[in-house]
Amino acid sequence: MSNIPVLYENDEIYIINKPSGVSVQGGAGITHPLDEEFAKQVGQKVYLVHRLDKDTAGLMIVSKSPQAASKWTKLISSKQVQKTYTAYCFGTLSKKKGVINDTVIQHGESKTAVTHYQFIEEKDIKCGEEQLHISKISLELQTGRMHQIRIHLSKNNCPIIGDDSHGNFKLNKLIKKEHKIKALQLYSTRLAVPIDGRNKVFEIEDGFKLSESVD
Repeated sequence: MSNIPVLYENDEIYIINKPSGVSVQGGAGITHPLDEEFAKQVGQKVYLVHRLDKDTAGLMIVSKSPQAASKWTKLISSKQVQKTYTAYCFGTLSKKKGVINDTVIQHGESKTAVTHYQFIEEKDIKCGEEQLHISKISLELQTGRMHQIRIHLSKNNCPIIGDDSHGNFKLNKLIKKEHKIKALQLYSTRLAVPIDGRNKVFEIEDGFKLSESVD
C-alpha cells in the first residue's frame, strides 16, 4: 500500500486522506487495514476517532492516544467537528436543498437517520447510446448510521455512482465500460475542526473524473 497522505498533524491527531478500497479496521478476511498500515507509516500505534466505509475516500481524523481518541470522539458526537461529503449520483432529487429523514435497518433494527443535502451541479453525459443525468451533491450527516448516505440517496431514486450494494448495477456497469469509473463516487471532502481556539477547515478535491470531456 502507498503512503496515506497526511494533511495535518499535532500532538493529538492526524488528519489524513483515506483512499477508496481501504478498510479502516481489521477483521475476518480484511488485509492491510488502515489502522495497522498507517501505524507502520508513522511509526506509532494509532487510534480511530471515527470511520469511513471501505469504499468511501477522503478526510478522516486518527488520534495518537486513547485519551485523544476519547476527546475527539466527543467533539464529533457533539457536532463541534463538521464533516461534509460529496456524492456523484444518477438522477436527481425533487428539491435542490433539503433533509432526508428515512429510517434505515441496522443490525436488524429500524434506526432513525437524518441527512442534509444540497445540489451543487447537474449535467448529462453520453454513455454509449444513452444519456445519463448526473448530479453532484453536498451532504452532511445529522446521524451516523452505516451506509446512511448510500441508502438515503438510493431510496430517493438518486443512487451514488459505483454503489453496487445499494445503487443501480446496470448503470454502474455502463458508466464503468464507457468512462472507466469503477470506485464508489462518495468522498469525505471537508472537515471543520476546533484547533487552538478556532475552527480550522480542511478541504480536498473529490476524485470524480470522466474518461472524456462531455458537454
